[in-house]
Amino acid sequence: MLSGKDYSQMTLEEVVSEEKKLKSQKTTTALFIGVLIGIAVWSATHKGFVLPVILLISAFLIGYRNSQNLKSVQAEISRRNTVG
Repeated sequence: MLSGKDYSQMTLEEVVSEEKKLKSQKTTTALFIGVLIGIAVWSATHKGFVLPVILLISAFLIGYRNSQNLKSVQAEISRRNTVG
């Protein structure tokens, strides 16, 4: 798990609260990624090259990591609901 948390060791209530927290952070993360992409586009149009590449890679990694964290939490909730 990319977040460093072991969701299998948490109670169901803790996992559900973690899911709610991750879902509420989606808007903030999307805004942050949008700002990074905006800066990258601005930098690319003003004769920059290295900064846009770094910013676009950073935006991709942040989005991917958050998506994977949410998927792992939802998978753990689904696993617990089917078992119990």
